Amino acid sequence: MNAPEASPSAWPELPLDQWLPTRDTFILWLQVIGKVRIARAPLLKHWWNAPLYVTGRGLTTSLMPAEPGRSFSIDLDLVDHRLDVTATRGGSGGMDLVPMTVADFYARLTALLDDLDLSTDIWPVPVELPDAIPFAEDTVHRSYDADQVTAFWRTLVEVERVLDAFRARYTGKSSPTHVFWGALDMAATRFSGRTAPPHPGGAPNCGPHVMHEAYSHEVSSSGYWPGGEGEGIFYSYCYPEPEGFRDADPGPHARWDDELGEFVLPYTAVRTASDPDAVLTDFLQRTYEAAADAGSWDRAHLER
Repeated sequence: MNAPEASPSAWPELPLDQWLPTRDTFILWLQVIGKVRIARAPLLKHWWNAPLYVTGRGLTTSLMPAEPGRSFSIDLDLVDHRLDVTATRGGSGGMDLVPMTVADFYARLTALLDDLDLSTDIWPVPVELPDAIPFAEDTVHRSYDADQVTAFWRTLVEVERVLDAFRARYTGKSSPTHVFWGALDMAATRFSGRTAPPHPGGAPNCGPHVMHEAYSHEVSSSGYWPGGEGEGIFYSYCYPEPEGFRDADPGPHARWDDELGEFVLPYTAVRTASDPDAVLTDFLQRTYEAAADAGSWDRAHLER
């Protein structure tokens, strides 16, 4: 049995300007993996067949069907930095996660799936990113700092813990806490139960059908995104946005961001707080209440 490692700070420090090259490469690697999941898993409401999930050592696709009697998963160990493909019948294989181009990662994962008789056709172009270089041609993004990726995973562990506790307060329809690989954000979403008007779209390299499925019903969504400035942000938005929503008080350190169209709270403000869980939960609760009250949600029947 391995001895427990020394306890690190619960909320890791991870300035964007230090890990940006690795983050931008890692997003694209996860997009390759995520597209395999989309190709293999049946469509679930709001694209819930697409995200990845946090594990005790990294991220996973969870099981995906290959054929009757055989399924497989792609798992990322972000402690020892390996990718492993495991089939329920018929073998396994893997590769080390080291600095390599997106083109190399795509080629290696494709070959690995082929060798395991798990060949999967995907649309080999990034989504939700303005500069979409096809995976097989991307020799630009090639950075992988193992310590930074481990710190990011530890961040997701803490964020998921708080989001899951917040989800427990809600008895209405809500999403799992999951990692969307398009922009590398971890999100959890609450639903009012009512349908929503067609979403106008706007995400780069992302067709309107994607947004129509994602926002088919009224939502209040919140999560963590390693983008923007500093160490990334926590965010909260709703769709459709009711009148008066953006005028609500999101709490200390938080503000409305016109460019993003959502409330934002700097990750640094949470990480450095004396009680990070309380600061983040207060932001989540305030912004949800703003959406639910302005949107006339039936809160008495949706909350514990």
